[in-house]
Amino acid sequence: MITPDFTHAVWRKSTYSGDNAGACVELAFLGTVVGLRDSKDKSNGSILIVTPDEWNAFLAEAKDGELSRL
Repeated sequence: MITPDFTHAVWRKSTYSGDNAGACVELAFLGTVVGLRDSKDKSNGSILIVTPDEWNAFLAEAKDGELSRL
């Protein structure tokens, strides 16, 4: 798999994050992939990459309460 270039990605964090010293997750959408990173450690290059379908499945499970059983 070729690693997508997130150099010019627009990173977003949830409005629910509030002002918690940057301790949240940021997302960037690059068409065929979604990148997730730790907002307090942006420079190390650690980005979790998932497909839009995987991201949507995660959101659906979170909304349905499925993740609370983990």
